[in-house]
Amino acid sequence: MMGFDLSDIFAALTAVAVVASIIAAAMPLMEGDSLNTRMKAVASERERIRKRERATLNDGRSGRISLREEPKELVMNIVDRFKMRDAFSDKATRIKLKQAGFRSESHLMTFTFSRIVGPMVGFAFAAFYLFVLLKPDYPTMVKLFLSVLFAYACYYAPLLYLRNRIAKRQKSINKAWPDALDLLLICVESGMTAETGFQKVAAEIGSASVELAEELTLLTAELSYLQDRRMAYENISSRTGLETVRAVMTSMIQAERYGTPLGDAIRVMAEENRAERMNAAEKKAAALPPKLTVPMILFFLPAIFIVVLGPVAVQYFTGNF
Repeated sequence: MMGFDLSDIFAALTAVAVVASIIAAAMPLMEGDSLNTRMKAVASERERIRKRERATLNDGRSGRISLREEPKELVMNIVDRFKMRDAFSDKATRIKLKQAGFRSESHLMTFTFSRIVGPMVGFAFAAFYLFVLLKPDYPTMVKLFLSVLFAYACYYAPLLYLRNRIAKRQKSINKAWPDALDLLLICVESGMTAETGFQKVAAEIGSASVELAEELTLLTAELSYLQDRRMAYENISSRTGLETVRAVMTSMIQAERYGTPLGDAIRVMAEENRAERMNAAEKKAAALPPKLTVPMILFFLPAIFIVVLGPVAVQYFTGNF
């Protein structure tokens, strides 16, 4: 067995460090611009809203819709062929998909396809693994039960992914929402309209929360194209699923309905959201000491005992006490 020279080990470690430095320096360049990518997707959604509203107007005037049907993908063709379109296309599912950032019809079809075909594929894979590859010394019913259990996990996995994505998206929006209200208040008090104010805020808040920038851009598009402005405010409340956003949009609807100054309503809601964020920070700070109790008992106290009592124990056992 050949030994390794110290210079060879040093050269290998130097090479690894150089490669790691190059990768760390190139990572920001390899990452895509998430804000620009999502804004392009929002721009396509805005164009879809514009075409839909124009189609509605054309339908009311001429009795027909002049929109061309978009080409269907493979998943949509399979879903339509097996008539699975209405399996999970209820209103609640559509709202959850929008809250997760999935707005198009293809996303709904993909979710439906995954929840129906996924358990079948999972059951077939688990059965093949247990009965053919692994062949454990289990009864046949136990193997079938494990296969069914894995199929159920595949059925529940898309919903779990959707919930996690909704929670992550809501956390990002809720974190940047008070700052967005402050920016909106500045825009409104400077004389801008609500549409222009939301557009400016969406452009500025993107560095803090891309998700909030998306929603505000869609709100601007709906305020521009929808005939009823109240529907646009209700849509963003439904898409975010946050009570803070819903309260602000309700205040804006009431301000436009009764003619009250919009800046006053936004100022009050901005103060309330800042107070709620401060309360949330205080709650986290108050919950910190109980959380630190167990780590201190497990890690800090034994170290303190060793440092304090260690020399005494050494002197005692060596007879020098």
